[in-house]
Amino acid sequence: MKTTIRQATGNDASAIVRFNMFIAEETEHFQLDRDRLGKGVEAILSDSSKGVYFLAELDGNVVGQLMITYEWSDWRNGNFWWIQSVYVDRPHRGKGVFRSLYQHVYDLASQREDVCGFRLYVDSQNKRAKNTYEQLGMKEARYELYEIDFVLKEPARFS
Repeated sequence: MKTTIRQATGNDASAIVRFNMFIAEETEHFQLDRDRLGKGVEAILSDSSKGVYFLAELDGNVVGQLMITYEWSDWRNGNFWWIQSVYVDRPHRGKGVFRSLYQHVYDLASQREDVCGFRLYVDSQNKRAKNTYEQLGMKEARYELYEIDFVLKEPARFS
């Protein structure tokens, strides 16, 4: 079976929400607020300046997804495409679905002069994902991630 990759539309919102709920549960053991998530997915589907979802289909069924968001780099005078919200339905893992999604966005990015590279973040314990990304030519960056999450109401501490 050949995997077909296409850009998501508004009609795909429920599948994307479902996959994103699975991502949070599997990778972070976290329950997302479905209503907030739904609004976030709809925001991207209705405004491509925020990002874009790509879906992998087999026999007309959505079996995987990948989202791209953008980060401007003044150092490189271009956008990094951040790979996010990666999910492949369990029965289809290890069968090249993610590789097809990645190849699709790689091909798109490499044809554009305004894209300077890809970035993504991965849970430090997710060895399978790290191995997959390395097999595709990505390498660990020297940066670490810090954040304050206003949605989860993590307080800032000012001394």
